Amino acid sequence: MGHWTLDDINWDAFEADAVDPDILAAVKAAAMVEYNAADYVTYLCNVFAEHPDIQETIRQWGAEEAQHGKALSAWAELADPGFTFDEAFARFQTIYSIPVDATESVRGSRAGEMIARCVVETGTSSFYTAIKDAADEPVLKEIATRIAADEFRHYKLFYDVLRKFEGEEPSLWARAKVALGRLSEADDDELASAYYAANTPTDGSTPYSRKRFAAAYELRALTLYKRHHTDRLVSMIAKAIGMHPHGRVVRTLSPVVWKVMQYKRRRAMAAAA
Repeated sequence: MGHWTLDDINWDAFEADAVDPDILAAVKAAAMVEYNAADYVTYLCNVFAEHPDIQETIRQWGAEEAQHGKALSAWAELADPGFTFDEAFARFQTIYSIPVDATESVRGSRAGEMIARCVVETGTSSFYTAIKDAADEPVLKEIATRIAADEFRHYKLFYDVLRKFEGEEPSLWARAKVALGRLSEADDDELASAYYAANTPTDGSTPYSRKRFAAAYELRALTLYKRHHTDRLVSMIAKAIGMHPHGRVVRTLSPVVWKVMQYKRRRAMAAAA
């Protein structure tokens, strides 16, 4: 879809009656994670300190991610006039941060870092595609369509960087471990604290619980997914770790991943009850 700005979005098409409260709660959290890209830019530029061309790519990626956060937060404030993104984001930052001072990848290598980034972009591309397919509110549908396209392009961007470090690539098993490790971080403090900061009272009456609010976010996110979303997710991750994206192994794994996601959704429902 190419570059776009907030001015390109047809905000006049907003329909308040079409806002789904569960999707709204997930979008509020996603807005903060997207807008927090500046910390990841600092970290990634440290990891690739000897590669100014890659650093420039990372900075452009960060600017686009921050734009996603601005678009999502503007929609959230439109959908919920009582929501103030700046206040929620400041609250989020008091709970969660990443190691911006690190000079080496926490994934063990620069190739491992790019595999992890591919996994993240795969997840976000599928997530916003799922929002686009599930949402009835036309402005959110437009925003999600634009962001999903960006995230798929970002996946290809990081995959191209990964190929520059083919000599550093770990074994297939090690690459798979990096991917699985990054997937498991969907339950970590980033999404949980973002959901908490965006969706609970600011008076301190609701204490933060990583487990509780990770489940709350996961329930609302996983409810959006259909089988074709997870099939695409699996094939994109497979390509990033060096497997054939449409091969027999991937065809075998896809229904397993779908069943795991359904199990996680049921588990999140139980935790939220």
